[in-house]
Amino acid sequence: MTIGSFFIRASRVLNSSNLLLLCTLSGGSVVAYSESQSGAERPSIDANDPSKKKVVVLGTGWAATSFLKDLDASLYDVQVVSPRNYFAFTPLLPSVTCGTVEARSIVEPVRNIIKKRKGEINFWEAECVKIDSSNKKVFCRSNIDNLVGSGEFSLDYDFLVVAVGAQVNTFNTPGVKENCHFLKDVEDAQRIRLSVIDCFEKAVLPSLSDEERRSNLHFVVVGGGPTGVEFAAELHDYVQEDLVKLYPTVNDKVKITLIQSGDHILNMFDDRISSFAEQKFMRDGIEVQTGCRVVSVNDKNITMKVKSTGEVCSVPHGLVVWSTGIATLPVIKDFMEEIGQAKRHVLATNEWLRVKGCEDVYAIGDCSSITQRKIVDDITAIFEAADKNKSGTLTIEEFQEVMDDIVLRYPQVEHYLKQKHLRDFTTLWKDLQGNESKEIDVEAFKQALSHADSQVKSLPATAQVAAQQGAYLARCFNRKDHAEEHPEGPRRFSGSGRHRFLPFRYRHLGQFAPLGGEQAAAELPGDWVSMGHSTQWLWYSVYASKQVSWRTRVLVVSDWTRRFIFGRDSSRV
Repeated sequence: MTIGSFFIRASRVLNSSNLLLLCTLSGGSVVAYSESQSGAERPSIDANDPSKKKVVVLGTGWAATSFLKDLDASLYDVQVVSPRNYFAFTPLLPSVTCGTVEARSIVEPVRNIIKKRKGEINFWEAECVKIDSSNKKVFCRSNIDNLVGSGEFSLDYDFLVVAVGAQVNTFNTPGVKENCHFLKDVEDAQRIRLSVIDCFEKAVLPSLSDEERRSNLHFVVVGGGPTGVEFAAELHDYVQEDLVKLYPTVNDKVKITLIQSGDHILNMFDDRISSFAEQKFMRDGIEVQTGCRVVSVNDKNITMKVKSTGEVCSVPHGLVVWSTGIATLPVIKDFMEEIGQAKRHVLATNEWLRVKGCEDVYAIGDCSSITQRKIVDDITAIFEAADKNKSGTLTIEEFQEVMDDIVLRYPQVEHYLKQKHLRDFTTLWKDLQGNESKEIDVEAFKQALSHADSQVKSLPATAQVAAQQGAYLARCFNRKDHAEEHPEGPRRFSGSGRHRFLPFRYRHLGQFAPLGGEQAAAELPGDWVSMGHSTQWLWYSVYASKQVSWRTRVLVVSDWTRRFIFGRDSSRV
């Protein structure tokens, strides 16, 4: 029996589109056939199964990929739109800039990821240019211009998941876009790698003066956050371990400068880590200039202003890497204007990641920020819900009945208790009363809880946050029908019933800062700080385990091994 006849007979017996789907997921040639056929059948993109709700996902970054990996795609008609057909492990981008890790080792094709999911997911390599929430439609355009056919199309949706990320924030500084390198994606890292080699190749030409060589070999990093610090450390290792051996005539002319507008680098870390990093950079010869703001950049010089003195100075450079934060993409700005969020910097969502002002639009990752509801806005409703006998006062027993729901609905209350080293609400209540009163009125209740809102904080724009948001939203989508009948969330104090889902709760798992020389710093849960060579090996193990596939995991580890044995490659390819 031939393979073809076997599948024909099996499909007749089982009447199985499921078996056909299994075949498409296991064979590359069949996948290509399936995609070409589906594309030819429809000039406009329609749902594969009209009975399923249509979910459109914008982006293939940390948030979107995490969402797709955990989503039960058999429940929905899922379509993904992104100008990049891969997922990139962005924490290793600084390593790509210097050849410690190759670019292809940290990327995984999106189609490899979605073909392993339960159900069918369609991917379109295009860029979303407009979101029409009133008509539940997104307009997209392909960036592939050299082939025949129109690259513009639209998609209808029932649910939209916006995970397009963000762009680099230049703060409108003159000359930054034209003369600086960014470090936001794989293409940026590859360009930096080529430019570093160009600087050295140009510096060794016999026609240059010593001053010109020093200018070409002055590498400036703007931004003292994790990305800027890690790039400066990677570049220093690259120069000292590899390039000085290949370009010995200019090894004394290389200079690396890190410019930070704040008082310290890594200011989002523990002070001990920030101090350790500054001292190590000083020993390594990396010049750290804190309290300086860049005012302009041209192709030859970078001009900065010292905040403390107001002095303006200009220094020559060979390469400038700009790593100072993120800004909103144009398509998100237009969308925010449409839904009445024009005055904000990022999309505002509620605690369930739904965009405010849009019923079926969700936003995750760097393009959004959760607006945590303040407990003071609901304090009266909470009191009335707890006061079952309508006496105008609360007993400890009445209060304890709603305590768990308060903690779930308003996480800032738990943070406040931890900050004050208080065990529970009754302790807080007792302290504010100054005695062991058994009842409390509404004014004392407000006084007891109103200070908790001081603990409301925005989440950082990190891969860790984006990945957790994507996984959370996927779980909500998987349990939508179940949660309709059996709500899982806290009670609605201002209404009846309960919320369908628990609100999103970020769990901080720690953060790393590689500092070069096989040393790193880590800030881990429990106020544990670790620095040194052992932390670097912890960094290796964590980043290897966090790879999206076994393929990338093996490639990254092999790249690290190759670098240990043979060094980094300096070829300009």
